[in-house]
Amino acid sequence: MKAFKGYIQVYTGDGKGKTTAALGLALRAAGNGMRIYIAQFMKKHEYSEIKALRKFLPEHVTIEQFGLPEFHTSGQMVTEEERKAALEGIEAVKRAIADGGFDIIIMDELNVLLYFNIIDISIVIDIIDSKPPNIELILTGRNAPQQIIDRAHLVTEMKEIKHYYTQNVPARPGIEK
Repeated sequence: MKAFKGYIQVYTGDGKGKTTAALGLALRAAGNGMRIYIAQFMKKHEYSEIKALRKFLPEHVTIEQFGLPEFHTSGQMVTEEERKAALEGIEAVKRAIADGGFDIIIMDELNVLLYFNIIDISIVIDIIDSKPPNIELILTGRNAPQQIIDRAHLVTEMKEIKHYYTQNVPARPGIEK
């Protein structure tokens, strides 16, 4: 595989599609023979995308989750278990970068960790600033901090215009989960 210049991408906003966009990029990269590491923060369920990646792309995609079974919500106090899971994920990302075998590193829901102050932004800034030039780094999640946006090369904001959640439609397997 020919080395390429890796950039920093951010998918943020209140609309649906941030993780989906990152996973679409992972699918495209795997089709080109690239290796991808995905750290899903704040998630601890066997979502459909995990099943598919493990079944169909095990030689190209490594995916790990660093979260608790329950998702942190606004107004909750941050627990030590949440901090510990997040920091385990950060260490795994650092190992994946140091490994040198991955072309793309996806930090899914990382911006949400920062929004809820589960980890300090300086940790993420250090990862971004020390990223090797040949690794593409992708950060997803609502409420991307300005410091992250300023360092990114590409920022896409998903904007909700209309969503069936407002009509009490639950997440559907294969579509939202």
